[in-house]
Amino acid sequence: MRILINSLQNFVPISLNEMNNVALMKRTDTKFIVNASQLIDILKCIKNDYKILEINKNRVMSYSSLYFDTSCNKFYSDHHNGKNNRIKVRIRKYLESNLCFLEVKQKNGKGETNKSRIPIQDFETCLSKSSKDFIHKTVLKDYELQPKLLNNFNRITLVNSESKERVTIDLNLSYTVNKTLKSFNKLVVIEVKQEHFNRNSKIIQVLKSIRQNPYSISKYCIGMISLYNDLKYNLFKTKLIKINNITTAQLWNF
Repeated sequence: MRILINSLQNFVPISLNEMNNVALMKRTDTKFIVNASQLIDILKCIKNDYKILEINKNRVMSYSSLYFDTSCNKFYSDHHNGKNNRIKVRIRKYLESNLCFLEVKQKNGKGETNKSRIPIQDFETCLSKSSKDFIHKTVLKDYELQPKLLNNFNRITLVNSESKERVTIDLNLSYTVNKTLKSFNKLVVIEVKQEHFNRNSKIIQVLKSIRQNPYSISKYCIGMISLYNDLKYNLFKTKLIKINNITTAQLWNF
């Protein structure tokens, strides 16, 4: 982690207020997964093209997410079954900035993600009336939701210096259900957020150069199948195999 933090000093910082100009609440998300050992060299290749979010001198942020689903895990099942129009509901806490939001992510058949959110005081294991009202207003349907999964991770956030593009780099992923913990310490999830997919993005070009192509993956779904034994997950088996291959591979720097 110390080597990583040192490498991040090569980026020009950007404040949270400045980054709000690239909020991209409606966007196209493109994900990649790499081994943690590759991250330093990826960052070296893009340090002149992106600025880095810095809060109180921190460039690696800590996040906690509490995911909600129905008793029959409808949101998980919709994702597993490949439903184009699907929903994700979570409370996310940004620890360094001490901000907490209830967030609803809706994905449509065009591959676009719409994120709506409201600030709340803290985690709610039982959703308040105002939170339920917000979810209903956003998805136009009532769901009986319950907390399913707690996810903790560190995030590096980059903002393209020239175009409207953000990149999030998630590492040290861990999941908790009923005090049972599952960690993916060598897995790094890189997500490129753009108004429209642009393959000429610098980070996409760098990832392509090391033969890493876009790969659809849900941190929520991976956590669910890792900690719930009764879930159908046959359509995710190839993703688990790929994650295992990436996190156990002996990789050389490039």
